[in-house]
Amino acid sequence: MRSLECRSSLRAAAVSLCFATVSIRGEESKFDWFNLDWFKPLTSSGEYSIEETYVGDASVRRGRHKVNDFDENNTILQFVSTPRISLGVLRLGLGWEHYAFGFPERTPLPNTFQSANLVLGIDKQFSDSILVRLEIDPGFYGTNSADSSQINVPFLAGGTYIYNPNVQLILGVSVDVERDYPVIPAAGIRWKLSRQWLLNAVLPTPRIEYETTKKVTVYAGANIKQTNFRVDEDFGNRHGIRKLNNAVLSYSEVRGGLGVDWKLASFATLSLEAGYQPYRSFDFYRADIRFHEDGSAPYGMISIHGAF
Repeated sequence: MRSLECRSSLRAAAVSLCFATVSIRGEESKFDWFNLDWFKPLTSSGEYSIEETYVGDASVRRGRHKVNDFDENNTILQFVSTPRISLGVLRLGLGWEHYAFGFPERTPLPNTFQSANLVLGIDKQFSDSILVRLEIDPGFYGTNSADSSQINVPFLAGGTYIYNPNVQLILGVSVDVERDYPVIPAAGIRWKLSRQWLLNAVLPTPRIEYETTKKVTVYAGANIKQTNFRVDEDFGNRHGIRKLNNAVLSYSEVRGGLGVDWKLASFATLSLEAGYQPYRSFDFYRADIRFHEDGSAPYGMISIHGAF
C-alpha cells in the first residue's frame, strides 16, 4: 500500500474544501455555472499517474494445452483529487486499466480485459503517529463490453504508524468478493536507512531505493498485481467451454526489475523500469480452469506521475 506512505507535510491535501457558488436574488436561487470557482477545490490538490508496460513473448500452460509466444500491453490512467474537509482528506477520482494480449486464435482466454472505476475514499489523521485510509473503487471490471454483471466494488482499508521520522509501519486489508480469497491482509515497513538509502517494503510494489541526486533515484523492486474481471456472457460458447460464460477471471502476475525516477518538476516524476516477469496466471477459479506460467519474459515500463 505504497500510497499510504507518510508524507510529513501532507502536501497533497493542503487546500480546504469550498462550497459551490450560488447566486441568490430575493426568493430566486440560481447556480452560477459560468463561475468556475465551485470547481477549483476539486482540482487545486491531487495526484495522477500515467503508465504503460510492455511484456515480451511468453507462454502459459493448462495440462497439455500450451499457449505460446504472446505479448502483453498494460496501460494505467488515474487521477485523484484530494480536497480537505473537517473529517480529513477526501480521495475523489477516476481510474482506468487496460490489458491487451496477443493470444493465438481459439485460445480460451480474453485478448482484452479492462477496468473503469471511481475512486472514493478518505485519509484521516488520528494523531501525530497514526494515519488511516478507507477507499472503495466501484466500477466495471470486464472485457470488451460493459454490463451490470461486471460491476464490482473492491475495498481497502489501511493505516500507517509513524514510529519515528525514519520508520513507518503499514498494515492493511484488501477486500474483493469476486476473488478466490475475498480478504487479503498485508503489512510492510518504510525505513529510511540513511540519507540516500530507503527500504520501501510495502505491497504491492516493494523496493529499495538509492537517491543519487535530489532529482534522480534508482531502485530495485517488484510489482505484484492481482485483479479480477468478468468475461462476456457468451465467452464460453465462443470457445467451446460453456461453463466459462460470464465467468470470473482472476489474473495475477509478478514483475521484478531495476528502475529510475527522475523528478522533472515538483508535480511530475518520470519513471523508467526494465526487468523480468517470472510469474503469471489466468485463473477461472470457479470453473476450475487455470493457465499458469510456462515461459517468462522481459518487460519495460514508462510512467509519469506526481502530486500537486
